[in-house]
Amino acid sequence: MWVVKLGGSLANSEELPRWLEVIATAGAGKVVLVPGGGPWADEVREAQRREGFDDRVAHRRALRAMEQYGRVLAAMRPEFVAVDSIAAICEVLKKNQVPIWMPYEIVVADSSIPESWDVTSDSLAARLARKLNASVLLLVKSFAITEPQPCIEELVRRGWVDSCFLQFTCGARFRIRALGRGDQETARQMLVAGAFAAVVTSA
Repeated sequence: MWVVKLGGSLANSEELPRWLEVIATAGAGKVVLVPGGGPWADEVREAQRREGFDDRVAHRRALRAMEQYGRVLAAMRPEFVAVDSIAAICEVLKKNQVPIWMPYEIVVADSSIPESWDVTSDSLAARLARKLNASVLLLVKSFAITEPQPCIEELVRRGWVDSCFLQFTCGARFRIRALGRGDQETARQMLVAGAFAAVVTSA
């Protein structure tokens, strides 16, 4: 099983349909898709600046933003099914489809997850990968990644992932890979072959 976090910044990108094609075909029955927050999360940030509500409220609204993006994605491919529980994820995978995780219920019920902007969909995807005993966490970014895979600490330093990502991946048994613009064929080949290379590790 792979957990694939699809960056919210891809929401209005021409790259998005190509990523969805790879996930829907090569990833059917093996990929759990985690949506980012995208423009919906940006709306939450702007609303917080304007209205002044606290980070707890913002965190929960950002989870709903992820679900909004997830529902948009679910409407784009017949293979995609929006789900909000571990049991439902497993059932959809058994049907050779692609579950899209709706995170609100699971995340809000987990008191160990900080309710702040320090935890974004990257860390939540890592948390889900751990719960599911996934073999791979794939982070799909909107920018090109043309260099060897940075270590986890470097991903955090560059702002490619949130500041809690190292905490959420510490001791994880799954492997981590970041792919970006134009890497759809690389992802397809990895999924089809069940192969994995260039593992991201801690320094």
